[in-house]
Amino acid sequence: MVERKTALFGGTFDPIHLGHTTVASDAARHIGAEKIIFIPAKRSPLKVFLPKASDDERLAMIALAVAGNKNFDVSDCELKKPAPSYTLDTIRQFQADYGSETRIYWLLGADSVDDLPYWHGIAELIDRCNLCTMYRGGCEPPDFTKFKAAWGPDRVEKLQRNIIETSLIDVSSTEIRDRLAAGRDVTGMLHRPVAEYIRERGLYRLSGES
Repeated sequence: MVERKTALFGGTFDPIHLGHTTVASDAARHIGAEKIIFIPAKRSPLKVFLPKASDDERLAMIALAVAGNKNFDVSDCELKKPAPSYTLDTIRQFQADYGSETRIYWLLGADSVDDLPYWHGIAELIDRCNLCTMYRGGCEPPDFTKFKAAWGPDRVEKLQRNIIETSLIDVSSTEIRDRLAAGRDVTGMLHRPVAEYIRERGLYRLSGES
């Protein structure tokens, strides 16, 4: 039986931007995944603030961004659950739904590496799936050896093996929100349908703006 590969890409996506979809494409090619599923989080356990856009708005923006790409999909599985969202629970759900013939990968950015010790059930998460760390081209790859005492050499070796170099895309959701709040241009940062959706609904404007 041919093993299928599916990668899950979780995050706030507030809003989703061209950087997200570009690195996801890079990761899919590296892994050989036939599907990348974007999973907006209800709220990250490591963040005290809620997303600026609503659950439905973030889900709609992702759907607009991935429309037309047969390798991309979106799931609202975490939005249906009480906050916060735990990656381990999501991995368990997808493994149960997809079965043993599908290998599940979880994509995360290199900027999240130092937070991993605080993730719920991190050791089981590393064991259960392939936790793939994406880092920007031109930057130093992440080094997991500092976690060897906590997680053991086998888990560290697995994490090192699943490091993926992606394109250098200098854009962030925070910068986009700040630009929109200040009325500045975001051309080249967002998919056009997403930019239109944000403009039509007046998302990310400062309070009191008409």
